[in-house]
Amino acid sequence: MRTLGKLWPVSRYTLGGGGIGQVWGETARAEAVLTVQAAIDGGVNLLDLAPLYGRGEAEAVVGAAFGGQLPEGVRVTSKCLLGTDSPAAIKERLEQSVSESLKTMRLEQIDVFFLHSQIIFDDYVFPGSLADTQEQWSVTQQCFDDAVRPAFEDLKARGLIKAWGITGTGHPDAIEAVLRSEHKPDVVQIVTNLLDSPGSLKRYLEPARPRSLIQIAAERGIGVMGIRAVQAGALTTAFDRRIGPHHPEMQDFERAAPFRALCKQWGNDPAVIAHQYALAMTGVDTVVLGVKNRQELLACLGGAEPLEPEQMNEIDALGLQRL
Repeated sequence: MRTLGKLWPVSRYTLGGGGIGQVWGETARAEAVLTVQAAIDGGVNLLDLAPLYGRGEAEAVVGAAFGGQLPEGVRVTSKCLLGTDSPAAIKERLEQSVSESLKTMRLEQIDVFFLHSQIIFDDYVFPGSLADTQEQWSVTQQCFDDAVRPAFEDLKARGLIKAWGITGTGHPDAIEAVLRSEHKPDVVQIVTNLLDSPGSLKRYLEPARPRSLIQIAAERGIGVMGIRAVQAGALTTAFDRRIGPHHPEMQDFERAAPFRALCKQWGNDPAVIAHQYALAMTGVDTVVLGVKNRQELLACLGGAEPLEPEQMNEIDALGLQRL
């Protein structure tokens, strides 16, 4: 167990909603329910969910798995994707999202509620055609300060959420500004993999620098949830869904060939080693598992110890980290 920032003890691994919500390949509802239950039995005490994971499927799985009565000590997160909008519209959308998620999960309170949008500076323009739609999926710093943060605090004061956080996949300079602000989030989710790659989540041109953001968050007492430990499948033996040859995840998969060769030399599953690498990264409180069934879950739980420094150094010596 580790402490999530200044909040509560959390298991080294968090069960992510992407897998049980069928984002990372198909799985039956019954298998997803059994996977959630097996995760809790295996010591996992945090479930990272969002309405976007399978159009509510991940949250519905948790509702079905526990019938509104979470086991003692188990906590859940949820998220809301926003665009840049007025304070009134932001407040209404967040309240609606919380209400719908609680109804789906059959719960009365969300432990950590995340902004699922990319945060940018007020004058930032994304490259190319992304600029045409950025107001729909990114939040400017002014919008965050004037609308999002106050709405989060209101939900917290009313007891609908216990804490709030941000998904740290927006522009790294804007994320750093939020982490260093006086009214900082309780938790941040940051890309945590041996490639230092956000893959398709990266929509800006500048370097991602996730490790420096992890360090800043840790220094500020902000909980760090590591995401994308296997970089959406790029650090596994093979994709379980169709990926185009020019997709960022496929490019990372090809770049990671030396890593897979090293794991084969060690006699280990690349996915397990990638998760163990993420666990060993300084400042990370818990690593989110993107597993979709019990087989994948148990493989990861069987390797729940961080990698030894010698193994970390051998992987880093491959020179795979994206600058």
